[in-house]
Amino acid sequence: MDLMQILALVVPAAIYAGVPLVLTGLGGLFSERAGIVNIGLEGLMIIGAFVGIVTTLMLEASGLGVASTWIALLIAAIVGAVFSLFHAVASIAFRADQIVSGVALNFLALGITVFLTRLIFDKGQTDYIQNRIFRLDVPVLSDIPLIGPLFFSNAYLTSYMAILLVLVVYYIVFYTPFGLRLRSVGEHPMAADTMGINVNKMRYIAVMLSGAFGALGGAVFAVTVSGNFSGTTIVGQGFMALAALIFGKWNPLGVLGAALFFGLAQALSITGGQIPLLSEVPPVFLLIAPYVLTIIALMGFVGKSAAPKASGKPYIKGSR
Repeated sequence: MDLMQILALVVPAAIYAGVPLVLTGLGGLFSERAGIVNIGLEGLMIIGAFVGIVTTLMLEASGLGVASTWIALLIAAIVGAVFSLFHAVASIAFRADQIVSGVALNFLALGITVFLTRLIFDKGQTDYIQNRIFRLDVPVLSDIPLIGPLFFSNAYLTSYMAILLVLVVYYIVFYTPFGLRLRSVGEHPMAADTMGINVNKMRYIAVMLSGAFGALGGAVFAVTVSGNFSGTTIVGQGFMALAALIFGKWNPLGVLGAALFFGLAQALSITGGQIPLLSEVPPVFLLIAPYVLTIIALMGFVGKSAAPKASGKPYIKGSR
């Protein structure tokens, strides 16, 4: 196996493994840029995966076909935005500890989805969806030497959607009035309040956007990778997305790069058996590699990454 064959095997796998992390990391970015720490990204991915699969199954039964999966992604994002209100109300209205609230969100999401799965399907997992989002070759572009096989062959449409959303979020956060208000309430909420910005309203919007993106990330993972839902469909990807957010220094482009790095680690754990040298590494080491790299990344960069100054601090109007 030559270098191009290895890259053609690993790069597409790294991209599709990294896309759910990219989307969920963007969700965490909205929340934390507004000053609300969101440890509940794992729970949001779980809710998104559950809603994405169940909605797809229901729409397939009604005869919608291929469109059912895309509609399910939209519904999962909406449900994620609503579900994130648990965290928003606890953190903003009741000024609860944001870490505790986020952890509670994770447990709540897992408990609800496992209970509903057993209630609806009378077993520990859902049925498999028929209309999964499969890989495809982009016409013309996939024929480009070197680049084509790496980025335009065996690719998911959701991968291009995620990259487009990164660019859109980057523009919104840094080049629009909304983005300026978002960053101001995360850096200095009292100053933002003085300028007439409704701090709590902005934070509610940010947390709901976080819920929508986080659930979309979970739904994309479910309809592209797993094809069904169980209590173990999402196992740590939300925390990887949080690590990508910190590793990427709360910047959409940084989140993209960090998520693809973690996606590469996940891809190697899957495809390593087909690659010379890595095929001799015990499979258990490849399986734990993404989580070990997450810890190493956090150890090496968390102290060097400056979070928004008001991150994790409840805002009380009139307080300093």
